[in-house]
Amino acid sequence: MKVLLKNGKTKEVSFDEREGKKAFWHTSAHILAQAVKRIYPDAKCAIGPATENGFYYDFDFGFSFSEEHLYIIEEEMKKIIKESLSLNVYELERKEALAYMEEHGENYKAELIRGLPDNEKISFYRQGEYSEFCKGPHIANICYVKAIKLLSVGGAYWKGDEHNKMLTRIYGISFPKKSLLEEYMNMLKEARLRDHRKIGKELGIFAIYEEGAGLPFFLPKGMILKNILIDYWRELHRQEDYQEIQTPIMLNRNLWETSGHWEHYRDIMYTTMVDNMEYAIKPMSCPGGMLVYKSEPHSYRDLPVRLAELGIVHRNEKSGQLHGLMRVREFTQDDAHIFMTEEQIIDEIQRVVKLIDMVYKRFGFKYHVELSTQPENSIGSKEDWELATKALGDAMTSMGISYSINEGDGAFYGPKLDFHLKDSVGRTWQCGTIQLDFQLPQRFNAEYTGADGKKRRPIMIHRVIFGSIERFIGILIEHYAGKFPVWLAPVQVKLLSVSDKYTPYANKIMKILKEAGIRVEADTRNEKLGYKIREAQMDKVPYMIIAGEKEQANNTISVRQRDGDEDKQNMGEMKLEEFMEKVLSLNSKK
Repeated sequence: MKVLLKNGKTKEVSFDEREGKKAFWHTSAHILAQAVKRIYPDAKCAIGPATENGFYYDFDFGFSFSEEHLYIIEEEMKKIIKESLSLNVYELERKEALAYMEEHGENYKAELIRGLPDNEKISFYRQGEYSEFCKGPHIANICYVKAIKLLSVGGAYWKGDEHNKMLTRIYGISFPKKSLLEEYMNMLKEARLRDHRKIGKELGIFAIYEEGAGLPFFLPKGMILKNILIDYWRELHRQEDYQEIQTPIMLNRNLWETSGHWEHYRDIMYTTMVDNMEYAIKPMSCPGGMLVYKSEPHSYRDLPVRLAELGIVHRNEKSGQLHGLMRVREFTQDDAHIFMTEEQIIDEIQRVVKLIDMVYKRFGFKYHVELSTQPENSIGSKEDWELATKALGDAMTSMGISYSINEGDGAFYGPKLDFHLKDSVGRTWQCGTIQLDFQLPQRFNAEYTGADGKKRRPIMIHRVIFGSIERFIGILIEHYAGKFPVWLAPVQVKLLSVSDKYTPYANKIMKILKEAGIRVEADTRNEKLGYKIREAQMDKVPYMIIAGEKEQANNTISVRQRDGDEDKQNMGEMKLEEFMEKVLSLNSKK
C-alpha cells in the first residue's frame, strides 16, 4: 500500500511493517473523527493516535455518550471508506492554522496549536471534507481499509490531567483484509478468557486493593512464583559473571539532574523532602549503578564490569492507565548495567542477546526485534548516536538476526534493541531491551585506566530481560492461561485423601515430597473424592496424587495429570519414587 508522507511524497509500505500499521491505524482514527463530525457536527475533536494495537480518538460530545452510539458511528465509517477518498497534505502558517481551528470551534486543537513555536509551519492531512493538522504519515487512500471495528468506549482526561475535562475515548481496530479482523476478534475473545486479573485472583497469585491503586500485593502462591523467577534469574546471572548489587530506593535531586532523568522523566517521578533537600524515588536504577561503578578505580583489565540489580522502582502512572500487573506504579525491574571498552561493544551486545534468547525459549516464546533510533529529546552528539546505532545493528546482523527500525523511539541517552515476545494467543509484548549509552558515563565522569595508562571513558549497556517481573508474571498467566509448566507451578502436586481414614498415609507422602523439594499441598477434607479432583483441576495443579485403601495397602500412589486428553490424564498406580523422579527431572530442566 502507498503511504503519504509529510513532504507530499508517497512510498510503498507493507501493513506488516510497524510503519505501515502506524499509518493505517492513524488514518483509521481520522476516518473515525470524520464520521463523528458528519453525525454530530457540534462534537469537539481532541487527539486520535495510532496505538500498538489499533487506534483511539478522544471527543467532547457535550452529551452522554454510550456503547449504543458506537454502532451508528461505525456504520458511517464504513460508508466513508466506500467513498475511496484520497488523502492530500498541505501546510499552513501557525496563525492560519489557529484561525482555522477557532473558526470551526475546535478548541482542543486550537490549544495544541498555541503550544507550538510561532514560526512553525503546520502540516494538515485532508480526506474529503475533513482536515486535521497532523505530522502523519497516513495511507494515501482510505480504500485500503477493508475491515474496521469500534471496540469500546471509555473516559480520558484531556492531556491526561485529572484536573482537566473528562473526554470520551473511542477505541477501534482496522485491517486491509476481513480475515485479519476475524482473527483479531477471535484473539480478543481468547484473551478475555485468559485475563490475568481474573486468573490471578482465582489462583491466589496477586491482589490489588483500593488502598493502593497500581501497587500489587503478592499472595503466598504468587510469592512462590515470583521467587522461582528470581532464583532462575540469579542462577543465569551467576553463570554469566554478573555481580549482583542493590541501590537505594530514593536518591537526591542532584543525582537525577546529573543523569538527565529530572529533565526527561520528572512527570513520572515521585518526590519527597529529606533534610530540606528534594529526593526522588527511583523510576529506574541506572544512576545508582553508575555510582557503584565509580566507587572504586577500574583498569581496562577489569572490563567488562557487569552489575545486575533487582531494583524496585516507582513510576507515577495515570490512574486510567493502570491495568492489573501489566501497568503498575511499583515493580521489580531485572536491571543490569555493563561497563566496557569500545572494542568490547559487539561481544557484550551479542552475549546479552543470547541470554535473552535462552530465557524466552525457556518459556516457549517466539520474538522479534526492533532497533529504536534517536528521539527528538535526546542528549549527546550526532556522532555518538550514529556509532551506537551502527554497533547495535552490526551486532544483530553478524548473528544472523533480523530486525526492523523504529524511528525516533530510542531512550533519551541512546539507541536500543527492543525484544517483542509473542504469546500463545498471538499478542506481542515488549519486554527485553538492550540500550547502548555513551552519555551517562560522560555525565558522571566515569573512568577506567587504559593500557597506555591514560584515563578513558567506559561505554555502558542498560539491559533487562523480563523487563518488569510483575508484568512478566501477568504475561505468563495469560500465556499459559494459568496452567504453568511443572517447574514454574506454585503448587506442583495436590495430594487427595479418599477419606479421613487415609489422612495419615497422605501426610506421610506429603512429608517425603516436601523433603525432596517438590511443592505440594494436601486436601484431607471430609469431602467426596470427585469434588476434590474438580477443585484441583480448577486450581490448574499439574499433578494429583490419590491416597486411598488400595494405595495404602500396596504402599503406592495413584496419579492424575492436568494436561492431555481424558485417557492420558489418568496415569494409574505407581511407586512414589517413580513419580518423584519424573517431577524432579522436570524441575531440573529449568
